[in-house]
Amino acid sequence: MSPTTTPNAATPNPATGTAENIPTSRKALAALSLSILLSSLGTSSANVALPTLAQAFSASFQDVQWVLLAYLLSITTLIVGAGRLGDMIGRRRLLLSGIALFTIASILCGTAPTLVILIAARAAQGAGAAIMMALAMASVADIVPKAKTGSAMGLLGTMSAVGTALGPSLGGILIATAGWPAIFLVNVPVGVTAILLIRRHLPDDHKERSEPHPGFDGTGTLLLAATLAAYALAMTMGKGRFGPLNVGLLVAAFAGLGLFVLAEAKTRSPLLRLSMLRNAALSSGLAMSAIISAVIMTTLVVGPFYLSHALGLDAAGVGLVLSAGPVVSALTGIPAGRITDRFGARSATIIGLTGMAAGVCLLATLPATYRIPGYLLPVIVTTMGYALFQAANNTAVMADIHSGERGVISGMLNLSRNLGLTTGASVMGAVFAATTGADIGTASPGAVATGMRSAFAIATGLVVAALALALIGYSPAAGRVESRDPSGRS
Repeated sequence: MSPTTTPNAATPNPATGTAENIPTSRKALAALSLSILLSSLGTSSANVALPTLAQAFSASFQDVQWVLLAYLLSITTLIVGAGRLGDMIGRRRLLLSGIALFTIASILCGTAPTLVILIAARAAQGAGAAIMMALAMASVADIVPKAKTGSAMGLLGTMSAVGTALGPSLGGILIATAGWPAIFLVNVPVGVTAILLIRRHLPDDHKERSEPHPGFDGTGTLLLAATLAAYALAMTMGKGRFGPLNVGLLVAAFAGLGLFVLAEAKTRSPLLRLSMLRNAALSSGLAMSAIISAVIMTTLVVGPFYLSHALGLDAAGVGLVLSAGPVVSALTGIPAGRITDRFGARSATIIGLTGMAAGVCLLATLPATYRIPGYLLPVIVTTMGYALFQAANNTAVMADIHSGERGVISGMLNLSRNLGLTTGASVMGAVFAATTGADIGTASPGAVATGMRSAFAIATGLVVAALALALIGYSPAAGRVESRDPSGRS
């Protein structure tokens, strides 16, 4: 079940971790990077367009919010299924389809005559993004020697950060000069370029089988999608208030999870082999990804309120200070990958989490005394630690995974990150609001500072918990991530 290769493809040597005949690997990696860039731009550039879209379609803010929610829900609900389908029919083949879907949906978004059509097109765009996010990371092992996996993961992390940082500024410029459709249509030439590069340089991993192909777990996929949709809506609806609707959705999510587990235990060809989660290295890697993503979201949720209400910055000043995080992440992604390759995923993960713990702890204390410099320094330390953690953890989780399961594991890794971001926005935002002790819009600077200290004190505890998971997951007793044929053969 090892992937087949083209004459120009990388041919890994399992004994040495090196590769021979890899003249096209850099171009293939560039194509995968463009896929990650497109998916992150799809989120960040749309955020800045919401007020313009409300005016253009004469709609309420609650209505235009679905332009963002439809995209995020599609990614969250489909990403694991997309990874599994890529493992079955070939990652290259499905990745091309995903980029094509994203590109066509971008055209539909840019030409949508009504808000309903725009939201539907955004859902289709999110489906394409789910495929790109799951399969870009899963395809790294097809083109990069094992010894350079960390560097490749660092590059993909850099492109995600670039998309996040570039989206708001690029979106603002495009809206001001060419109108809101331009923020979607700008994706088209990038998507076409990615398709051409992948067709030419990414090796074909599809292999005709002499034995019957295991069926796709449609029941499990639908149950998981419904479960994730209910959870995501429970965390995002209600504008910060956790009311009866949120409780009902959360109950539905837990019920759906139970049904999913039962279905996976009974089916012959499961979407997700539950036995994999008994491996401490894999389960701790996924858990750490979710926890650390929730911590990072704390800086994005709490930071703007603190900078504007406690430090008195205007909107431009807030945006400038907040841009430090994505910029640092973009600059440190590739070096973080090289550090991972040099010192190993275990050491890099622990160093990264230690740096994050220090940075988040400083965020709870320094800004009150040193104001903007006291905010920027901890953010820079936190972001550098996060970049190193991401490269190392992604490398560790994807290491030694059987070719037939790379897609689904990559999907789970991306899903854990998305769930962490969603949960962090809701829970840590609620913690900040509760500890502020008043309505945030009218709270005093001192009350906002108290809320920030409380939120980041909890965030520090979460990073310490992730560090403990890293030590447990990488212990000799934990073993390595299970690597075997999805049908059950070693």
